[in-house]
Amino acid sequence: MINIKSDVEIEKLKIAGKITALAMEAAKSIIAPGVSTADLDTIIFRTIKAHGAVPSFLNLYGFPASACISVNDQVIHGIPTKKVILKEGDIVSIDVGAYYDGFHGDMARTFPVGKVSEEAEKLIRVTKECFYKGFEQSVIGNRVGDIGAAVDAHAVENGFSTVKQFVGHGVGRKVHEDPEVPNFGKAGHGPRLMKGMVIAIVPMINAGEDGVWQDDDGWTIYTDDGRLSAHYENTIAITDDGPIILTTV
Repeated sequence: MINIKSDVEIEKLKIAGKITALAMEAAKSIIAPGVSTADLDTIIFRTIKAHGAVPSFLNLYGFPASACISVNDQVIHGIPTKKVILKEGDIVSIDVGAYYDGFHGDMARTFPVGKVSEEAEKLIRVTKECFYKGFEQSVIGNRVGDIGAAVDAHAVENGFSTVKQFVGHGVGRKVHEDPEVPNFGKAGHGPRLMKGMVIAIVPMINAGEDGVWQDDDGWTIYTDDGRLSAHYENTIAITDDGPIILTTV
C-alpha cells in the first residue's frame, strides 16, 4: 500500500533528510587516498547521532553498519571495513539514511578518490543526470514507469546500463515502502504519482553490462563484468508545485 504523506509529515521528512545530507557531507569531506571505508562509516554514525537521530541502516535486516559503502565494481550494499583502504583513482559510493522523529531520509552519492579515469568521471556525471531525468518526470499525474523510462534512456544513450535487480522505493516511517521505483520501465505504466507520495529515485548505473552478483557476505553486490558502477539517490516528495528534494542541507 502506498502511504500518502501530509504536509506536516513531509516537513518532518525534510528534517530527517537534512540530517542525512549532513552525514553525507561529513563523509565527503574526508574522502582521500588512505581513508578506509570504516572511517567513512564512523564519521557518518557520529554526525547522525550528533543531530539526535539514529542511522537508518544500522541493523536494518541485519546490516552491520551505519552506511553502505561500495568501491569501484561494487554496486551497492558494501560493508564498511578497516581492510578496504581508498586509493587514488577509485570511485566510492555511499548510501546513508537517518531516522528522526518517526521518519527516514535516504540518499546516495558516488565520489571520485583523487584523479580518476575519464570513464569514471563520465559514469559519475551521467548517473547524477539520470536521477534528474527521473526527477523531472516526478509530477502529479505521471506514472512510476515514466521515471524509470527516463532514467534508463539517458543511461543507454551514454553507453551505460541500468541495474535491473534492485530498485528505488517509497520512504516514510519505514526506510522501504511502496511503491517500487525501478530505473527502467515503460512510460505511461505503473502506479500513478499523487500529491503526498514520497519516493527515493536511485539510479544504479553500470559502465558495462547490467548483470550483478552477490558476495558470500550476503550483502555486497558486484558487477558481473568487473567494470565500474555508480549510484545517485535522493528522497523526494510529489507536491502541487512539482517534485522537491528532501535530502538536502
